[in-house]
Amino acid sequence: MNDVTLIRNAACVVGWDRSAKRHVYLTDCDVAFSGGEIIHVGPGYAGAAATTVDGARAMVMPGLVDVHCHPFSEPMNKGMWDEIGSPRLYNTSLYEYLTVLEPDPAGTRACYGVALAELLMSGVTTICDLSPPSEGWLDILGDSGLRACVAPLYRSGRWLTRNGHVVEYEWNEKAGERGLDTALREIAKAEQHASGRLFGMLSPSQVDTCTEGLLRDSVAAARERNLSLTIHAAQSLAEFHEITRRHGRTPIEWLGSLGVLGPRTLIGHGIFLDHHPWTHWPRVGDLERLAETGTTVAHCPTVFARRGIALTHFGLYREKGVRLGIGTDVYPHNMLDEMRLACYVARLKAEAPWSTYASDVFTAATASGADALARPDLGRLCVGAKADLVLVDIRHPSMQPARDPLRSLIYSASERAVKDVYVDGRRVVADGKCLTIDYAAAAAALHEAQQRALREIPRHDWAGRDADAMAPPSLPRADRLS
Repeated sequence: MNDVTLIRNAACVVGWDRSAKRHVYLTDCDVAFSGGEIIHVGPGYAGAAATTVDGARAMVMPGLVDVHCHPFSEPMNKGMWDEIGSPRLYNTSLYEYLTVLEPDPAGTRACYGVALAELLMSGVTTICDLSPPSEGWLDILGDSGLRACVAPLYRSGRWLTRNGHVVEYEWNEKAGERGLDTALREIAKAEQHASGRLFGMLSPSQVDTCTEGLLRDSVAAARERNLSLTIHAAQSLAEFHEITRRHGRTPIEWLGSLGVLGPRTLIGHGIFLDHHPWTHWPRVGDLERLAETGTTVAHCPTVFARRGIALTHFGLYREKGVRLGIGTDVYPHNMLDEMRLACYVARLKAEAPWSTYASDVFTAATASGADALARPDLGRLCVGAKADLVLVDIRHPSMQPARDPLRSLIYSASERAVKDVYVDGRRVVADGKCLTIDYAAAAAALHEAQQRALREIPRHDWAGRDADAMAPPSLPRADRLS
């Protein structure tokens, strides 16, 4: 039975040149896929097709690979922590703020709905979901239409602050061991999921909340089962100080000594390395360690830019040979916006416009991210790759003039020009609308869930503050104008 979908005479195709190992522009080309796999990229497809799509208005590009997101909770933080950080903990929001707003089960489902719809509508076809396992989460991912790498979070202890300027740790090593066992079971379930689009990787949560034993066990389990591994590391100055206090080594140096670094490892977020000007470390070598081991840095600029924090810098990491991927660590879950900000922040830190180009960030958001997951069939448009692709309306007003379509998309149009998205050959976004998730209903449910969670904040905050005390509104509230 013929199930070929043909995109005929696309105005522009972002194809993958295997010999050069890079993306290239093709014009007036056909893209055909069948059974979830691309069977033709180039001019003159001569075979039969069950469905033909007119590509005259389209730029066809590979689906984006989001290597770091937390869809179970991040959408609920909107309107709360946009302008908030702990001034006595070097501006991070990790220890004092992100721990006090907790979604209930219905809120978790609403968070997933909003995040996954936003990801799809911004051209993402594969996500790495770093979340604690929750009821029905694999079915939520499967039903979304996305391709998902599940990364169940686990750790040996939790962080907390009792005063807003000291980070403490409560340890439970047995919980960490049980968490690793649970993660392996969840990954096995994902690999057997009926959708056929779920796979997994291990995710010991943070470098400072995992014991040496848990990290070594995680590395051994990942190698035994041929899994990738991701861990938050070098994401705050407080964490850098904690690890150097414990071990006399930087977080990256310590992970290297345990065998954690490697071509199947992703470091989120890899900011506070020994060369970062805030660390004032007496010697440098972290970038070289990452490059020599083939480790990937999952770069998520938005969440840190909100705190006045930035990776220093994307162009330097590339120059040193470090592989980078792009993630959406925070709301809104818009990969194209993250890519644009990655370019701008890199140039600000480098003080030069040529330090980072759209092509660099696009490769990070596609092929490089896929390579870190050992998935050479993703993030590329070429014969044999998965039929995970995006049709951008090249004639959308925000894309005009379209001399260089990728630049127009990343720097100007963003998700407004994303027309159709296919995952595994199935259309999941049509005319800019998500077909698999009721985005409006999820957003309404999220609003109600946030209202419930806001009432619980004083119970979780060390100082007993309410939501308005922790995150004052942008403007003062008034009963009437004077």
